[in-house]
Amino acid sequence: MALAWAVTAGLALGAAPATAAEIAGQPDISGVWAHAFPRPGQPVDPRLDVGPLPQPPLKPAYMAQWTALREKQKEADERGEPTAGMEARCLPDGMPSLMFAIYPLEILQTPGRVTVIEEAFSQTRRIYLGEAQGKVGDVEPGYYGHSVGRWEGDALVVDTLGIKESVPGYRDIPHSDEEHIIERIRLIAPDILEDQMTVEDPKVLDHPWSFRFVYRRMTGYHMLEYVCENNREVTDANGGTHLQLDGK
Repeated sequence: MALAWAVTAGLALGAAPATAAEIAGQPDISGVWAHAFPRPGQPVDPRLDVGPLPQPPLKPAYMAQWTALREKQKEADERGEPTAGMEARCLPDGMPSLMFAIYPLEILQTPGRVTVIEEAFSQTRRIYLGEAQGKVGDVEPGYYGHSVGRWEGDALVVDTLGIKESVPGYRDIPHSDEEHIIERIRLIAPDILEDQMTVEDPKVLDHPWSFRFVYRRMTGYHMLEYVCENNREVTDANGGTHLQLDGK
């Protein structure tokens, strides 16, 4: 009775309702977040400085393949004919590139699940809490793989595998069906979120590859609809991207 009265009184006084995270005793990482790109002319907040991307520890054959691809991309950019990426084919980024968040990310915390939605293509990633991860070969491959998570103190530890081999890795790093991603997602300030990511792939990498993303909270931002219904980018026989107008 006393609890019911307290809840009613709180609502009457305009108190904010408890979030799902607060009810579960978890850190509240819900909300809309944007990649913390450096702002021109402004000093870099050291909490937001991720530094240069570490060189991926690719095995020699994959390093040669990736280096050749990056050189081809550079030459195409210099010609003004960038190579076709996933977006040119109206395909989602998949994991782990989704977490780079060129467009805003919305995180929803509900009992037993954390859901990550990127504005671009309305990509949706589901992280199942308290569940055991499957094994490579047993998980149905997909763009985002199969993610399970658990809370370790203030960090959400996420285990992902089952990413389709056709989905390019971050910065187009190649990967195999044995790719395994571990993330530690946590608040480092009330409005700053960090994702420490480690990629393991015994077929492609000599050792685990780690890097981090940092996001700013977008207070009051409402996610917009993003549907790839008027794509005018076409891919030529050489893999270049061109803008098509009036069917030409």
